[in-house]
Amino acid sequence: MRELIHITKALADPNRVRIVLALRGGELCVCQVVELFQLASSTISKHLSVLHHAGLIVSRKTERWVYYRLPGKEAPVAVREAIGWVLKSLAKSPEAEADRRELKKILKVSPTTICKRQR
Repeated sequence: MRELIHITKALADPNRVRIVLALRGGELCVCQVVELFQLASSTISKHLSVLHHAGLIVSRKTERWVYYRLPGKEAPVAVREAIGWVLKSLAKSPEAEADRRELKKILKVSPTTICKRQR
């Protein structure tokens, strides 16, 4: 039951749902997520932490950059089903489409350049 509570609490915030939707295309550096949402990096970090704690995203660190992605088949069934439900329900929403278009622009710029700009 605890797992389900963590998942539902994580998905109770619109920005965290948007992060899950943004990650459907592949992994993103934290700076790319900050750029997409135009929120303070501390706010994005908190959202990412909640999603990570719930198992809805996984991370990897390369030098000074941290990348997040959706988990694969190794994720618990509840996590995979929750992500599937979010993607099926909201992937074509106006907000998700707007984020997808903006993310397409962001991905044309290297994470190094984006990170320098955010300092």
